[in-house]
Amino acid sequence: MRAALKFTTILAGAALSFAAFTTLQAADMAVPAGIAAAVSDAGRPEADKARDADRHPAESVAYAGIKPGDKVIDLIPGGGYFTRIFSKAVGEKGKVYALTPDEMLKMRATMADGVKKIAAEPGYGNIEVISSPINEVKAPEKVDVVWTSLNYHDMHNPMLGPANMAAYNKSVFNILKPGGIYIVIDHAAAKGSGARDTESLHRIDAEAVHDAIAAMEPKDGGGETLAETEMDQIRRVLAATGGNKSRAAAVLGIERKTLYRKLERMKL
Repeated sequence: MRAALKFTTILAGAALSFAAFTTLQAADMAVPAGIAAAVSDAGRPEADKARDADRHPAESVAYAGIKPGDKVIDLIPGGGYFTRIFSKAVGEKGKVYALTPDEMLKMRATMADGVKKIAAEPGYGNIEVISSPINEVKAPEKVDVVWTSLNYHDMHNPMLGPANMAAYNKSVFNILKPGGIYIVIDHAAAKGSGARDTESLHRIDAEAVHDAIAAMEPKDGGGETLAETEMDQIRRVLAATGGNKSRAAAVLGIERKTLYRKLERMKL
């Protein structure tokens, strides 16, 4: 039996940048009213709602900072579990691109039929179903968020080529707006296992994901990584946890006393 939500990779900051790689304490996330409404929307199928206890959609979408007006790529959306939620969360002025890779459509032409049906339903007119090669993620415009849930490990498997992970991750950075967010949620394999278990257990080593993404992070003219500062990361996690310092320390993976010392230096 697979584990529930295990880790999230986030990219944020003044430029496209790798911000944090952390074990997400999903139940501790503060959830804005708009996201809570999107998750409780009457249009969601009961089959989707039945999965909420394992997937923590409200908390994870809140953690990503998705808001009205955002443009989001739901990469490999499957049956549209998150696609519906994103649609309501970004609202009429936002856009959701449900992107199924060409490689998956060649394997089964009906792979995107689920999200096509959702896009045709009343109230989901901000969803556009698109495709592109997995090594060259594309959309009609740059976006605020690229999100892929329980799919990153599959990119290492024959069903997707396997993908050229360097090219894939670079293309994600290229499609993000400055300050864009890159979310990867997947099942965590044993530390140090790399991509060994991606096909047999459908899991991937968290550190392997971190390293692969960080390697493709854009750099400035001097070759320095434009990373979100530690202060920005702490502020983001504090906001996501509703200011609860104990919960924020758990999300950041540090002891409470360490966080308190950092907050003192930040004068927070």
